[in-house]
Amino acid sequence: MKKTTLAVIDGETLMDKRLPETKFCVETLLPQGLCILGGSPKVGKSWLVLDLCVHIARGESLWNLPVAKGETLYLCLEDSERRIQERLNTVTDDVPPGLYFATGNTSIEGGVCDWIRNFKQAHPGITFVAIDTFQLIRTPMPDVSYGNDYAELQPLRALAEELKICLLLVHHLRKMGDKDPINKLSGSTGIAGAVDAIYILEKDERTESCATLYASGRDIRDRKMKLELVPNTCTWELLADSLTMPESMMPEEMAALVTLMKRRLEFSGSNTELASALSAELGREVTAKGMKQQMNRWRFRLEAIGLFFESRRSNGQKFIRVKCEPPQPTKSASSDPSASTSSALISFVPCDPCVPA
Repeated sequence: MKKTTLAVIDGETLMDKRLPETKFCVETLLPQGLCILGGSPKVGKSWLVLDLCVHIARGESLWNLPVAKGETLYLCLEDSERRIQERLNTVTDDVPPGLYFATGNTSIEGGVCDWIRNFKQAHPGITFVAIDTFQLIRTPMPDVSYGNDYAELQPLRALAEELKICLLLVHHLRKMGDKDPINKLSGSTGIAGAVDAIYILEKDERTESCATLYASGRDIRDRKMKLELVPNTCTWELLADSLTMPESMMPEEMAALVTLMKRRLEFSGSNTELASALSAELGREVTAKGMKQQMNRWRFRLEAIGLFFESRRSNGQKFIRVKCEPPQPTKSASSDPSASTSSALISFVPCDPCVPA
């Protein structure tokens, strides 16, 4: 039986207590703690992890996001040194110092946590550790259950918190589909419940070069990023980000409407007239009916961007009024000129610091 070790603090004292802010390897996206990256086999998970290691070791921004420089350790448990060398040579011709790789066999039962702890002691600059794949270090269980999966991840989560590192597990998806990408992780929901952040890399079609990276976690905002794999370097480039470019995640017609209204600010006229203006913006015909259906379907996303519309009928005709009112910054953000871009994107949670195969 576990011994009760609860600490109590009143709200007023907690609010006044000076606590370190959440630290990130990649600002607003990859926090310290236990994280997991899921994707189908050969979708590009390992390429993404390798590129992450290179960017962190260099301290070079990734997808327009600041990166904290630190040493990295990549446990490539499915690969040989030859394959790692070939991939590294594809990703970069200038290998930064502080980039380490480990091959061979290990497991949670076999002491992987102690091994990483000892490596961290020998290399205190380590801030990012990736294990590819999680399945290879797992303990065989007779059945899959929430309790078993959750308990199995606790030593890894405690290790990430103890060493103040980001520990990223690479994992596969189950074959059964789900509307929520997070639920596609292989295993029970105990895995998603135990980790601090989850990333799902998914393609609509295997032959496509583009993929979507879904991100969700305790210290990050839910996010969807459209990526494209660059053939020559096998690195993922950012095409769109739901946090910084919300209109780019909508259908082409709605993205064009946002662009049009940011320029015009206001429109009042018939649905047909607006559809005509939208057609000119897109360079192809858009019907008034199709445009209005999409506007209704994406109303809340349009309003979040600052686009508001109302419809009316007169003499058998349909009219629409559209107004562009960009969202105003919050008082705290606008009143503090020193507020950083990253703090505008994410609500930091005061705590002790705890994208592929």
